[in-house]
Amino acid sequence: MKITLLLLMSIAAVSPARAQNTDAELLFVRRIAPIFHEKCLACHGNDEAMIKGGLDMRTLASTLKGGESEKPGILAGKPDESPLYLAVTRRHDAWEPMPPKEADKLYAEQMAWIRDWIAGGAPWPDNARINAITKANEANWSAEDGVGVKTSGGLSPEWTNRKYKPEGLWAYQPVQKPHVETSRLEGKEKNPIDTLIAAKMPDGLTTAPSADRVTLIRRATFDLLGLPPKPEEVQAFVKDSRPDAEAFAPVIERLLESPHYGERMAQHWLDVTRYADSSGFSNDFERGNAWRYRDYVVRSFNADKRYDRFVREQIAGDEIEPGNPEMIVAAGFLRMGPWELTGMEVAKIARQRFLDDVTNSVGETFLAHSLQCARCHDHKFDPIPTRDYYSLQAVFATTQIAERPAPFLPTESTKDFDEKKFPEMRRAEHVAELAVLDDILLRNAPRWFIEQNKDASQWNAAVEAARSSSTIARNGFPDVFASAREILRKQGVPETDFPPKLVGFTPEQFGLERVARKGLERIKWELDRYEPVALSVYNGRTPQVVTIVAPFRIPVNRMTAGDLEETCVLTGGDPFGSGEKVKPGVLSVLGAAQKTPIPDAIDGRRKAFADWVVNPQNPLTTRAIVNRIWLWHFGQPIAGNPNNFGSTGKKPTHPELLDWLAATFVDKGWSFKAIHRFVMNSDTYRKSATHPDLKALAEKDPTGTSYAVFKPRRLTAEELRDAMLAATGELNPTLGGIPNRPEINLEAALQPRQVMGTFASAWTPNPQPQQRHRRSLYALKIRGLPDPSLEVFNAPAPDFSCERREASTVTPQVFSLFNGQSTQSRALGLAHRAIKETRSDEEAIALVFALVFSRKPNVEETQTCLSHWRDIKVLLGDKKMPSQKRPLEVRRDAVEENTGEKFSFNEKLHAYTEFVPDLQSADMTSHTLGLADVCLALFNSNEFAYVY
Repeated sequence: MKITLLLLMSIAAVSPARAQNTDAELLFVRRIAPIFHEKCLACHGNDEAMIKGGLDMRTLASTLKGGESEKPGILAGKPDESPLYLAVTRRHDAWEPMPPKEADKLYAEQMAWIRDWIAGGAPWPDNARINAITKANEANWSAEDGVGVKTSGGLSPEWTNRKYKPEGLWAYQPVQKPHVETSRLEGKEKNPIDTLIAAKMPDGLTTAPSADRVTLIRRATFDLLGLPPKPEEVQAFVKDSRPDAEAFAPVIERLLESPHYGERMAQHWLDVTRYADSSGFSNDFERGNAWRYRDYVVRSFNADKRYDRFVREQIAGDEIEPGNPEMIVAAGFLRMGPWELTGMEVAKIARQRFLDDVTNSVGETFLAHSLQCARCHDHKFDPIPTRDYYSLQAVFATTQIAERPAPFLPTESTKDFDEKKFPEMRRAEHVAELAVLDDILLRNAPRWFIEQNKDASQWNAAVEAARSSSTIARNGFPDVFASAREILRKQGVPETDFPPKLVGFTPEQFGLERVARKGLERIKWELDRYEPVALSVYNGRTPQVVTIVAPFRIPVNRMTAGDLEETCVLTGGDPFGSGEKVKPGVLSVLGAAQKTPIPDAIDGRRKAFADWVVNPQNPLTTRAIVNRIWLWHFGQPIAGNPNNFGSTGKKPTHPELLDWLAATFVDKGWSFKAIHRFVMNSDTYRKSATHPDLKALAEKDPTGTSYAVFKPRRLTAEELRDAMLAATGELNPTLGGIPNRPEINLEAALQPRQVMGTFASAWTPNPQPQQRHRRSLYALKIRGLPDPSLEVFNAPAPDFSCERREASTVTPQVFSLFNGQSTQSRALGLAHRAIKETRSDEEAIALVFALVFSRKPNVEETQTCLSHWRDIKVLLGDKKMPSQKRPLEVRRDAVEENTGEKFSFNEKLHAYTEFVPDLQSADMTSHTLGLADVCLALFNSNEFAYVY
């Protein structure tokens, strides 16, 4: 018990006299009272009308009186003769075990405490004595148990005396692997998961039978790969003569060894970590090299990297192996949140926003705790004081953001780097525009000298000097006007004696200059995508940075220049509200698991903290990740809120199963694949989605948490798109590399967006189909420009951690899936493939069903599809479908902020000049178009959209 003070005041103790043994008194206050409150009083005191066995344990007198046996519950000084001790140790058949459930029995350490307390005279101090003992010992208890907020006067009385319901504190208890009785069924040892699920099954509720093999392989393939099974894989499994369980095991192994396994698991992980390729907020510039973190995650899952190592690398990879590019990339986890620093913002506020983001992200991702509630005050519902929040934040007080040099690894894909030419084209346009404007300024300057009655000789000399300056070449455009002004400034010429910065510009020229200048700043991040640079962090003092206008590199004087931040408790969370200073630390509620010291030096804080996170004694870390794995397979977690194991989160429906999975995870070397095998080889996973008695199921399992039946789930937005591409044969299976740009709704693609004080580039798709048709995981993810076809199917926004995908059903989904251009193109592609690869219409329908549903059509389905195919052919006749045209430029209208006047310009869409379209309806016969209409209907069916 490491949270005893939090529960202490819940005991209403009564004592006729003070016991002489003060050590036993301390033991009662710190250990025994909380045990009684948590383990005993539910049956022996909380409800006077329902006191089990007549034993009332609310006071010493009632406990000594005993229960129906008429023997005292405690014999002071004689633990081996005390019924209470014999009952909790389960050592005497005459006494019913306490607590009665095996899963609730006391740990050996707790039994020893009860024995020592009884041996010490079983003192039971009253409330006044409890308060006196607490006050006298609170400093020592805080150091050992870590349960309070240390202030100048010791523990905060308000914090010390808080009461928490024991069931709300389940996550902080040590993981205890339950003993599962082994049994054999049909010659095979029963899966412990099935035993633990059966133990919680409502009485009288039957379970669903096993799913058929077609359903099962489709379920498993989507679960582990996010893709449908190939027809030949389905047939091989269906024809396997071995029993279902025996035949299914090698299917699981094949899927786990697929390179696409890492992609599927990465999608889950990146939901939690909030992966995106841009920074968000109002200044949503691209993070050119974020893709390397995404690919690191894919590689890690494919290699079945130990989870404890995976965690350490993401929190502190750059500290663990400073010279390893992979570790520098891994630390990009700390950069995944939205962030910006503009000239319109106070740098200290932006810095604090980063620290708050990292603190909460680490808590949610690895510890299943949303810590931000403790930023302004002690957490109202969980035992997390504000001091803990800032102690944990101090771990990151020397962590700074940077785009760090990191050579490409042999395992990283650098294909498609020729895409670099498109941002370079835009860069060349901006340079040319600035050159024209620079020439205009040089022509305007003489007029200004005449108007001001000033001597232009110094200016003319400065212009000539600037024309030959190497500075101009380094800038990449002939900025002669600005260079001449800088020469005059260095010569000490007053600012009033040389032309203003943008002398004589029209409103349109003002606007064009800003668009070009700011556009060059923005493109620097895009071009970083093709360089051996990683979105990462480093350790050092906090540099004095007012605004970010280019990718930031590690300063050479990182350890000496800037501020060495001292973390304080910020009053009300105000970045300027400095309170008590704190040292780097961890969550004090975990007690024994906090023994890892966190250094106060600039280097090493994150590494030590990461070691604490993955300490096997830390009960939050292992429970959190196996809870996520269970969610990924069943669509619902064991503990209902994967990011929140606190008292406001939903409690575990199967706590013994959760602990068994957590303990087994560590026993199996922190292996994801080992847990997948246990889960997927269980009868629980292989159950059918159809229950034989739906009425009984609704009555006995209204919350749907019994696992008597497998719950169907809708495919995620990415799975819907990828499954269609897989069916048509268009899916490019290449792993990793820079983000691709699929076609999205044209109105969304061309909408104006402001980034870095100018227009962001319009979304233009990759020119080649094989580039566009990569898996959705690799699509460029811009926070301010989500793909509407993914967003409508609940693809999460990356600003906040997504603990669990939702599946809403709304009308726009119909328009997207039935009328959307992407689905129409896939239906046409599937029809073209089916006709090309078969010899008859019946065979074509059969192939379509195999690719879309993983099964053969029945006779009625075949005839219905053939009939519709013929009807559409007749309807179309000889009509020619119109071809789709794509724009080569888009008109931008804006207001120039210096003058308040309107101006316009045309943005060229370079990618469309080389665009190779997908199959076009205009080029297809009515025969193909008729089958495409059938394919479109199948893509819109529940059987395609759901996994059963």
